[in-house]
Amino acid sequence: MNPIHPIYIISKGRWKSRPTAKALSRIGVPFHVVVEPQEHDAYAEVIPPELLIVTPFSNLGQGSIPARNFVWEHSIAAGAKWHWILDDNIREFYRLHRNIKWRLSNGGAFAAIEDFAGRFENVAQAGMQYAMFAPRKLRYPAVDINTRIYSCILLRNDLPYRWRGRYNEDTDLSLRCLKDGWCTLLFYAFLAAKEGTMRMKGGNTDELYKGGGRAAMALSLQRQHPDVVTIRARWGRPQHVVDYSPFRFNRLRLKPGAEMPSDPTFGMVLKVDGKPV
Repeated sequence: MNPIHPIYIISKGRWKSRPTAKALSRIGVPFHVVVEPQEHDAYAEVIPPELLIVTPFSNLGQGSIPARNFVWEHSIAAGAKWHWILDDNIREFYRLHRNIKWRLSNGGAFAAIEDFAGRFENVAQAGMQYAMFAPRKLRYPAVDINTRIYSCILLRNDLPYRWRGRYNEDTDLSLRCLKDGWCTLLFYAFLAAKEGTMRMKGGNTDELYKGGGRAAMALSLQRQHPDVVTIRARWGRPQHVVDYSPFRFNRLRLKPGAEMPSDPTFGMVLKVDGKPV
């Protein structure tokens, strides 16, 4: 079982490592990698050229924002109602079951998220929680409602927004959706093992995060959303802190006639060494 909505990986300077493309290839999930023209040939040496989509711009110095908006319009032109947009530094995808992270072997998790989000008329975004934020010996809901969606995002195409700014664009977009009464779905049942910010060369590391980039990131988000964002010292650096409590009253609205699946597990079977457990 694979997702029905297109998956885009936005990537820059990471044709040698390309962890997200490798992770999706391992589990047989179709995708495209969005690259800038000057890097096309380097990516084409390691990724089939038919999987590459080239942007009409190069080195704008605005981080991933232009590529994100290009992807949004590309998916609309392709007739998609939703699209997935993934960072290029995700090394693995997991199913969280009884507090154990099990590596996915197919695209069932993506299909399950699509199906669940599609049951409601007011879901703007859905996605997977970071694996690092689901440590053992703590209890988690299958899905957390009305919080930030990041890095592995299923995005509704008819939203009246576009990506903006230079920093924390994922948090900013989630907050704009939530403030307008939309809901978001962050899944703990399925996790994305993303590399930590600034731990990989390429991407935004070289363009945005060097020098005082972390402080600029926090200040930028606070200026955009002073009502819910504060700045505190965390891990030895300035860090934004978002209060999502004002959005707890955003209620999911089931679509009229929405059908529940006969198999709530979407056909997923937990296997160890090829045997069901």
